[in-house]
Amino acid sequence: MKKAGFMKDAVILCIITLISGLCLGLVYDITKAPIAKAQEATKQAAYKKVFQDAASFKENEANTLAVKENKAVIDGLNLGNVEIDEVVDALDSNNTVIGHVVTSISNDGYGGAVKLSVGITSEGQVNGIAFLSISETAGLGMNATKPKFYEQYAGKTVESFNVVKVPSSNDSDINAISGATITSRAVTSAVNAALYFDKNCISQ
Repeated sequence: MKKAGFMKDAVILCIITLISGLCLGLVYDITKAPIAKAQEATKQAAYKKVFQDAASFKENEANTLAVKENKAVIDGLNLGNVEIDEVVDALDSNNTVIGHVVTSISNDGYGGAVKLSVGITSEGQVNGIAFLSISETAGLGMNATKPKFYEQYAGKTVESFNVVKVPSSNDSDINAISGATITSRAVTSAVNAALYFDKNCISQ
């Protein structure tokens, strides 16, 4: 009798598990498209924010391949745990490439990964940066999302940026957020990775 009861419980548990799996699969199928659409809208908004002069943005197979081929190169830049996620061409109204938007990630933020898009002109000037995801401390690291901090990168043509604690007016210096040096460095490392990749890994 005990064995029969055990088998009955096992069958019931199996049925419940199967139904739960089917329900989860159904929910995933229903939400997959809206989530993907929302993510794409967020990316497009970021692209436009960092490259307002562009009429459109287009993926390039060569650039996508370069992201994969240069992973080890980016890992060896001494910028911490950074990576390049993707690159798109910024096109003018004549479909001429006028620069790129490089999406990079630093996994060294105080609250985890900091993901952002960096607009870079064909002349190597940073048009601006836009955050795709950031989960830093409110009132401290989250101040990175305020213009006072992120606008420091815009309009500058440099090899790389440095985070400084003492206010500086040098183009290559980024004034750290008070009490959030870790976040400041994570953002700057992501921008520097994008700059390096744009200059050295993309066929201009």
